[in-house]
Amino acid sequence: MKFELQSKDRLSSARACEITTDHGKIQTPIFMPVGTAGAVKAVHIKDLKSDINAQIILGNTYHLYLRPGLDVLKAAGGLHRFTGWDRPILTDSGGYQVYSLANTRKLTEEGVIFNSHIDGSKHIFTPEGVMDIQRIIGADIIMAFDECTPYPCDYEYAGKSLDLTHRWLDRCIAQFNRTEPLYGYGQSLFPIVQGSIYSDLRIKSAEFIASRNADGNAIGGLSVGEPHELMYEMTEKVCKILPENKPRYLMGVGTPVNILESIALGIDMFDCVMPTRNARHGLLYTIHGLINIKNEKWKNYHKVLDEEGNSFVDREYSRAYLRHLIQAQEMLGAMIASMHNLAFYLWLVREARNKIVEGTFLEWKTRMVKQLDNRL
Repeated sequence: MKFELQSKDRLSSARACEITTDHGKIQTPIFMPVGTAGAVKAVHIKDLKSDINAQIILGNTYHLYLRPGLDVLKAAGGLHRFTGWDRPILTDSGGYQVYSLANTRKLTEEGVIFNSHIDGSKHIFTPEGVMDIQRIIGADIIMAFDECTPYPCDYEYAGKSLDLTHRWLDRCIAQFNRTEPLYGYGQSLFPIVQGSIYSDLRIKSAEFIASRNADGNAIGGLSVGEPHELMYEMTEKVCKILPENKPRYLMGVGTPVNILESIALGIDMFDCVMPTRNARHGLLYTIHGLINIKNEKWKNYHKVLDEEGNSFVDREYSRAYLRHLIQAQEMLGAMIASMHNLAFYLWLVREARNKIVEGTFLEWKTRMVKQLDNRL
């Protein structure tokens, strides 16, 4: 993987960069649509490429390991060939899913023992095993196995968890270095900064992760219920420590406002289920703010979804028609809304990049943050 810092904003820490993988280039800031089980919900692969123009998508180790399973993925030649997606892929290590399965897992020094949410069968994830699984899945960027601490958690727990994550990271790195990619293209390992909302733990973790000199670095354990101000505070502290010549990935974030504020702090990469999950429930993101398409006010509103024209669906569908589809629980409604929201998120990060290059990012960001929080 290659990384090039191409432009920096004068008044903030925002930057425009380019990541080059064997499956193509990624221009940052970038948002990665979440394809947990090998598909972005309600969106065709061809539409991700053409109308949404996603440069990279995300898959999940936990879900892909359980279904369709490693034998299927290996026989297919990896996730790219299995899905028909020929651009970069990043895989989450499963640490967050283990965190979310707190009632059905046991945490040990060796790894995590858990029960499948599908059939209750027992499995174990170790740092070494997760590296091997992600070799088989074949993503371009793979994540280290970590423990994602809940919010709130006390200082003692956060500290012990952080130390465990660091010990696991060294085991991940050792296994990654002992093994080779399986499908003829390179893979990069990203460590994950943890430390909950405690500044000294975040700083300790960022310094530890930076010392490992990985191809890129991630920040985890945020956007798990803490106030946004704390998320921004921890992100800013960590970004000041993580190396400038490596990509920075803020995991699981977030709203359009979260993304813009985090870009200003120096973050390059984002992912979140929010645009597609909220789309299925009728919540749309636009340049002027949020639309709850289920509201009665849109029943006879026959203008396009986003009148600024920042989504491909604006050329085709009205708010009244989409409201009807969502109310009638037609699958097409979820498809249109999901594509609209993803197209908007990708427009937003592209526009942020343009403003960074132009030197007008901070002024534009300040204006956009006010607009995006409106409820229409």
